[in-house]
Amino acid sequence: MKRTGLPAGVVALGWVSLFMDLSSEMIHSLLPVYLVSVMGVSTMTVGVIEGVAEAIAAFMKTASGALSDWIGRRKPLVLAGYGMAALVKPLFPIAQDVATIVTARFVDRVGKGVRGAPRDALIADITPPGARGAAFGFRQSMDTVGAVAGPVVAIALMAATSGDFRLVLWASAIPAAVAVAIVVFGVREPETHAHPVARKPIALHPRELRQLPTYYWACLAVAGVLTLARFSEAFMLLRASDVGLEATWTPAVLVAMNAVYAISAWPLGRVADRMDRRHLLSIGIFLLCIADVVLGLASSAGTLMLGAALWGLHMGATQGLLSALVADAAPDHLRGTAFGVFSLVIGCALLIASAGAGALWSAFGPLATFAAGAALSAIAGLWTLALPRTQAPTRG
Repeated sequence: MKRTGLPAGVVALGWVSLFMDLSSEMIHSLLPVYLVSVMGVSTMTVGVIEGVAEAIAAFMKTASGALSDWIGRRKPLVLAGYGMAALVKPLFPIAQDVATIVTARFVDRVGKGVRGAPRDALIADITPPGARGAAFGFRQSMDTVGAVAGPVVAIALMAATSGDFRLVLWASAIPAAVAVAIVVFGVREPETHAHPVARKPIALHPRELRQLPTYYWACLAVAGVLTLARFSEAFMLLRASDVGLEATWTPAVLVAMNAVYAISAWPLGRVADRMDRRHLLSIGIFLLCIADVVLGLASSAGTLMLGAALWGLHMGATQGLLSALVADAAPDHLRGTAFGVFSLVIGCALLIASAGAGALWSAFGPLATFAAGAALSAIAGLWTLALPRTQAPTRG
């Protein structure tokens, strides 16, 4: 904790994110290829499944964020969400049909939705305003270390077992259980500060939404357009298969992306605490535009890895920063609601993006999918430059 300069709760939640993402990425790094090559599912169906799964998570984040404001507690919902994700992991290896896998995927995303907004609100609650870029960047880095480790473990197990998908899926349950244990014993929240809004019915009432400032809604609009450009990473995995990578080595694409993401998120979060945040956000968005071009034109594994690395750098520059902007803009008593609405917009955009990417891929091929992503990211980047100038809150 002394080395990071961050609150103990932020450090603990970083470790929670690491272990849960390790578990999830062991599954996610293989699932698209497994569905297409083993279960016979089409790429468009994969896009719809991924989009619906993330939309479910977004809707749940909206409800759980408002609920955490209403009860004045974050940890119970954080624990419920991580616990649900851990309990559903064994469904993946025992599944005998697509319906069971899809159900498990959806329930897993419900857990993500239940924990997401309360966790982010808790980080904002326990972190001084001038350190929020670093705090969210740290959590994103730890989360992404898990996202790097997950595919690496999946590759190792696939190579050692001659491609035994189910064994890898069984093994994913172990780090998920560790994540839940850390939440139980390592995460504490500040004392509840009662507020009149906590005595109102649990609902997104227009009166409360009007209390969210204009800058919050402007950032939300940028994030929505950006998410339309950033469809599910499942399409990077399918692109890897398309250029000839064997199923055993397909997760290496996520390793390249997440390694860069993990290395860059925390340092770039610290940079965001010391500069006009819209500049860093626009740079990150334009990196996505370049990544899409590289991925769309890729004809070899090396070029594909370069595109994945650029995608990861984009994530490091934008994801923690967007969370910090939400935390800065939202009133304290509506912070959970603000993160919930933010997640709802992101989830709906991701549903549209993933379904559209799958349709473009099926109709015109991968180049059309990534070209559309590049065009939309360019629009989002230009829109970001039009936002009002903001200086990060002062540290201390």
